[in-house]
Amino acid sequence: MDFGINLATSADSWKVVKRAEDLGYTRAWFYDTQLLNADMFVAMGAAAVQTSRIRLATGVLIPSNRIAPVAAGALASLNALAPGRIDFGISTGFTARRTMGLGPVTLDAMREYIRIVQGLLAGDTLDWAFEDKRRKIRFLNPEIDVFNIRDPIPLHISALGPRGRRLTAELGAGWLYAAGHMGAAKAAVADMQHAWDEAGVSPAGRVATAFTGGCVLKDGEAWDSPRARAQAGPHATVALHNGVEVADFGNMGRSVPPALAPLLERYREIYREYEPADARYLSNHRGHLMFLRPEEQEVCTADLIRTMTFTGTRPELRERIRELRAAGYNHFAISIRHGHPQMVEEWADVFSGV
Repeated sequence: MDFGINLATSADSWKVVKRAEDLGYTRAWFYDTQLLNADMFVAMGAAAVQTSRIRLATGVLIPSNRIAPVAAGALASLNALAPGRIDFGISTGFTARRTMGLGPVTLDAMREYIRIVQGLLAGDTLDWAFEDKRRKIRFLNPEIDVFNIRDPIPLHISALGPRGRRLTAELGAGWLYAAGHMGAAKAAVADMQHAWDEAGVSPAGRVATAFTGGCVLKDGEAWDSPRARAQAGPHATVALHNGVEVADFGNMGRSVPPALAPLLERYREIYREYEPADARYLSNHRGHLMFLRPEEQEVCTADLIRTMTFTGTRPELRERIRELRAAGYNHFAISIRHGHPQMVEEWADVFSGV
């Protein structure tokens, strides 16, 4: 198993990525959430010229946010700056869509988007539908090396449900899973391995990523200490953000276990107070995966952090990561919380003992 970092991107994310490279991390995933984070490709470009070994991955690109030719051009441009170190991660969209009051794109739309992006990166001429017409498109002058379509750019799909996992297997892609609850994470990777097997794809040849957040507790530190809340809380509350919007946007698979249902109901009361009433998503996703808002403090309990994140002492975390590895994950990526760059060192110490 190797290890990576996840970043709510800022313009200077390269500083954290460079430190991660020095510490032996293998991959950095950059969030693609406009209106909340800095532009993903700007941050990746800066990281590309400041590093030499670590892989740089869209984590994850959302199809609706850029038309496919633009995304292909950006990936190929990064591939010129960091040849052979770029990964194409994609999903149907959670926060990046909800910040605009939208639900996820369909799997069929994502499949077509992937076809166009990968076809362009392969140097093909493609039939592309846009603005109610079909047109031929291709990279026009790859031979002058302003971008790079020679070195491969692997595909990774974030798939929380069984249909998405079957598409992942069909396309022979790597897989990302937003891990928190250990039982759910184990069931998901077992289903992904089954889907790969059914598609005739060797799981051993694919990257299976546990994409998560948490906090390395000091001996005797409480699960809901101020430090644990700051580092793990933004990940723990994602399930609440999702739960209160299921009726409007669908369930993205980040569900609150029945034992924690009272927390969801309390957060629902908070959510109903957000204004404007026809755009509560604007408040619900402010600070998403970055920081806890003041009103979230009361629902970010020790039980929520314990259940929904990878939080624990070093020995406890090492054991949980070994469990994931035994279940079938071969890449573990931890969120380095905005404003807490020291987490890179804290987690490197955990990984050194796995």
